[in-house]
Amino acid sequence: MPKKSKVRKLPKTECCVSKSKCGRCPLRMLKEGTLPEGYTVKKRKLVTVDGKKVTKKKLAKAA
Repeated sequence: MPKKSKVRKLPKTECCVSKSKCGRCPLRMLKEGTLPEGYTVKKRKLVTVDGKKVTKKKLAKAA
């Protein structure tokens, strides 16, 4: 039986500041350790580790 690859959820580019924290919240994903490699969160915005802005196109390639 072939092993199914799990589809990774992509984080949003910015936290929407909802009290319940949505499933794609970059802050929540950072805390859980499910953020894609090379990304971090600064001032509620998703950025690369070297501090550059993130576009959805680049993010899709990373995941």
